[in-house]
Amino acid sequence: MSERSKPSIFWLLGAIALPLMGLMVKFRFHDREKMPQTGAVVITPNHYSNIDPVVIGVATWYLGRLPRFMAKASILKVPVLGWILRKSGQIPVERGGSTRSSAALMAAKELVTKERVVIVYPEGSLTRDPDIWPMRGKSGAVRLALELGIPVVPVAHWGTQNLMARYSKKINVFPRHTIDVKVGDPVDLSEFQGKPLDNKTLTAATTKVMDAITALLEDLRGEKAPATRWNPAEHNQSETGRF
Repeated sequence: MSERSKPSIFWLLGAIALPLMGLMVKFRFHDREKMPQTGAVVITPNHYSNIDPVVIGVATWYLGRLPRFMAKASILKVPVLGWILRKSGQIPVERGGSTRSSAALMAAKELVTKERVVIVYPEGSLTRDPDIWPMRGKSGAVRLALELGIPVVPVAHWGTQNLMARYSKKINVFPRHTIDVKVGDPVDLSEFQGKPLDNKTLTAATTKVMDAITALLEDLRGEKAPATRWNPAEHNQSETGRF
């Protein structure tokens, strides 16, 4: 039985989000059969628009899984919204983004026992790359996967920038936009299993995940990404906030 078929708060969220998104977006899926339909999975998409979580959340639903995100702990304390996020199983992360916080790790371990999906943006924030290619990744997604022994499935999407431009707060409702979503094979992290999760290991594993996401995006865009991935620190940019 599909996890979507079981009554949950996602039915309410879907009743609201799916018709609205359907008016604005036409999804075009590529290799959707690669999305595991059972078992715990870490999904790692590229990130370049403030509306990405809604787009990827709806896409994940259409791909047969219930979307759960790593969310700032402070958001889960907001009245009404916080209640909805907690009821839908979103994972709280304390300020600073550490997946090692006790609440986050406890919630993450529940993924394994309940065979759930969690969506983690490995870039941590909207890409700083001027041409919207994935920038340098952070280690949260691979740490989670390696600690809990669950697969990482890379996902790329393209077209979302037409719905909401990077850093914009304006949704361009018309005309209806096509968003391409491509699912990749699970990233082979076997060479890192059993190794100490030090900076060298986590950096190498994260690079493999970012390479996989970038390759998927290259297929969708029909062009090659820069040979060197954008690193905000090398361009005197902060990792978060607008620039």
